[in-house]
Amino acid sequence: MRHVISAMVENRPGVLAHIAGLFSSRGFNIDSLTVGRTENPELSRMTIVVCGDDAVLEQVRKQLAKVINVVKVTDFSGKDIVQRDLCLVKVNAPASRRQEIIGLIEIFRGKVVDISSSDLMIELSGPESKIEAFVELCRSYGIKELVRTGVVAMARTERRSARPNAVDTESRV
Repeated sequence: MRHVISAMVENRPGVLAHIAGLFSSRGFNIDSLTVGRTENPELSRMTIVVCGDDAVLEQVRKQLAKVINVVKVTDFSGKDIVQRDLCLVKVNAPASRRQEIIGLIEIFRGKVVDISSSDLMIELSGPESKIEAFVELCRSYGIKELVRTGVVAMARTERRSARPNAVDTESRV
């Protein structure tokens, strides 16, 4: 089973290497790992995708929580989340097939970000399944180069019934 985990970490040199080492030393395979600064310049958010059963997930969460530079670990299992992946793909695009390829790009709501006489570079973002479907369709044209960011994810905000003058008794972090 695929699990998406978010780890808020201190934005310091060596933290990424330490966490990646933690996974590899325990035999866990990272399917996807993205890291970026947050609204707080002292913190970065890591989005980690691992495959395994619930026991693997629990072990990963426990190991992450032990790392000093990790501020918070969130397991997105069972939560309503928004996930996105970004892909740049360079596709063989001779003049005779260019309009066909551009039509495909439009269907997937991608954009052409670079063009030459022989190929197109396409940018596409969205759920991982959308990226996979687009890449698969591009194979028949000839993929020259491909790069992906990996998954980023955030939990959706809980939707509560709006009552005027209602007092929120839950504390939020």
